[in-house]
Amino acid sequence: MRIVNLLKIAWRAIKLNKMRTFLTMLGIIIGVASVIAMLAIGEGSKESIKSQISSMGSNMITIRPGAGMQGGVRTDPGSMQSLKLEDYKALKEQASLLTHLSPQVNGTGQVINGPNNWPTSVYGVSPDYTDIRVLEVENGSMFTDAEVRSAAKVAVIGQTVVENIFPDGEDPVGKMIRFNKIPFKVIGVLAPKGENTFGQDQDDVILAPYTTIQKRILAIDHFQAIVASAVSEEQAQQAVEEASEILRDQHNIGEYEEDDFNVFSMEELISAFSSTSEMLTVLLVAIASISLFIGGIGIMNIMYVSVKERTREIGLRMAVGGQEMDILMQFLIEAILISITGGIIGVSLGVATTLLIENILQWPTFITAYSIIISFAVCAFTGIFFGWYPARKASSLDPIIALRYE
Repeated sequence: MRIVNLLKIAWRAIKLNKMRTFLTMLGIIIGVASVIAMLAIGEGSKESIKSQISSMGSNMITIRPGAGMQGGVRTDPGSMQSLKLEDYKALKEQASLLTHLSPQVNGTGQVINGPNNWPTSVYGVSPDYTDIRVLEVENGSMFTDAEVRSAAKVAVIGQTVVENIFPDGEDPVGKMIRFNKIPFKVIGVLAPKGENTFGQDQDDVILAPYTTIQKRILAIDHFQAIVASAVSEEQAQQAVEEASEILRDQHNIGEYEEDDFNVFSMEELISAFSSTSEMLTVLLVAIASISLFIGGIGIMNIMYVSVKERTREIGLRMAVGGQEMDILMQFLIEAILISITGGIIGVSLGVATTLLIENILQWPTFITAYSIIISFAVCAFTGIFFGWYPARKASSLDPIIALRYE
């Protein structure tokens, strides 16, 4: 019952100074709203990165040539031709944790159809490539293993290529196009996929048999990469280890010798991007939390002023039997009410701001329950921490001196 009475007294004190109370809450409101919005943006970007990378093939494994490659830096140019047809065959025959495999060679150039031309990339792959990269042939068909073996000059093209070299809307399937003077027959068109995480247009591509690209375009006998799909996303790391063992044996690499290839999964890429995103989120939240700290100082300041203003009231309450704990709780509850009320308004403002950011700026956002819970917990802690000193100051006043205070 005593707590109820103290709550009523605190609430009446807050209502007597509405504008001052609101201005005191402002730091808490801005701080909480900022923390929720920043966490929502951070979580949204992390989820967006995960989904976009997963759309490229969440269980995809990539094998690239080159010893000691870190962050794409080639430290040993002599090992850049280390992936051969024999490696691809060994992986296909021995790997039990890989479901699909495809060599990959690629080059850039102009694709031409009559008077229309467009700069693009051509990828030499096997038919399994569409399963690995989660690609779908929307019109026509994918080339076959027989066409790979015969190095047939056939191609499957992306939507961006279609739009630029077939601007009149005619069906590309069955038409002849040229890539760097080499004629190709279009046998299929890929379904649109849009941009990936790195801003690359996934529809600006031509797929052709890897044997054709090796012989006709690049004049090489090695692969620039081998891509594969793990049996499942959970077994991706085991598949990486299995592929590494097979290739080490294939290349006769000793136990203490450095690999002349690199094997990595999309899981590692997702983890790296998520770590970066989390660091940025922590930085943003730390900056936003400064407002909460400033708001807490504001609460301490205004409560200290309130104690000074109500010194005679405190003396009167203590003179009629009020205990130190009652006075302390009265001012502490008042500080907590200001903080919690500011927190409620801040949460509402934070959610509204997040929705505006998502709808107007088109940024990916994701509001988590823990961000709201943490905000309320911080508000309660702020009220207690910054309200304790003024409340303690009020409860320790001498009633006689307090009654004489002018």
